[in-house]
Amino acid sequence: MAAPFFSTPFQPYVYQSHQGAVIPFQILGGEAQMVQIMLKPQEKIIAKPGSMCFMSGSIEMENVLIPENEVGVWQWFFGKAVTSVIFRNPGPSDGFVGIATPSVARILPIDLAKFGGEIFCQPDAFLCSVNDVKVSNALDHRARNAVPVIEVFLRQKLTGQGLAFILAGGSVAQKVLEVGEVLAVDVSCIAALNTTVNVQIKYNGPLRRAVFGGDNLVTATLTGPGIVFIQSLPFQLFSQRIARAVTSPNMRENPKFFVQIAIFFFLAYVVIVSSLILTDA
Repeated sequence: MAAPFFSTPFQPYVYQSHQGAVIPFQILGGEAQMVQIMLKPQEKIIAKPGSMCFMSGSIEMENVLIPENEVGVWQWFFGKAVTSVIFRNPGPSDGFVGIATPSVARILPIDLAKFGGEIFCQPDAFLCSVNDVKVSNALDHRARNAVPVIEVFLRQKLTGQGLAFILAGGSVAQKVLEVGEVLAVDVSCIAALNTTVNVQIKYNGPLRRAVFGGDNLVTATLTGPGIVFIQSLPFQLFSQRIARAVTSPNMRENPKFFVQIAIFFFLAYVVIVSSLILTDA
């Protein structure tokens, strides 16, 4: 049985598959975590490219195209990796692989067998998996499905009966919804949920909020039964804040900024007025 995602760091846990295989794993770190997975001879795990941090000398690594992991052509065209990495232990003794998060994130071990063999995740949430786990794109681009649904926001779908390790940003809360229980969540804060949860997307406020920027613009009304994993710091929000801090000037650091802006608009006004006068002349 897989450990709960809020496991104490450095504490080892054991996952037992339905075929009887026992695989120990250990989640290390507090914020930017990594998972160390023990592999017996002939055992293997599948991970996203570039996620390997360390491994024992007996482990073999192979970058392959996995047919069951559906990746669209458009995703590949815009730089999305279409391959996965297989770590296999061919040796006679046990080995280990350390898989790290690509950003400040926590690792959630999800036993898909306990979720009915199916779960929706945020884009790029999949990190690695053990045994039977299929990763696919849940987004349907056909026009008849243009109505806002949860698949538009939670674009990754994991199916199977194995153990999947997924990513969530910041602190993570697990909400277990009873039948008919309702929970409102900002869409970007949903890390994962199982398919038994009924989801309704709601846009808050007028269109001008979307044009001029507005927080909590899109919320999801979740109705149980089911389990929802909520993240406090989505990567999209985290990257936006970093970009604003880097590109937005600070008045205390650059007091001439607003003066420069005023001069720019004044010169633009002079140029426009001059051109109108010369045109009339």
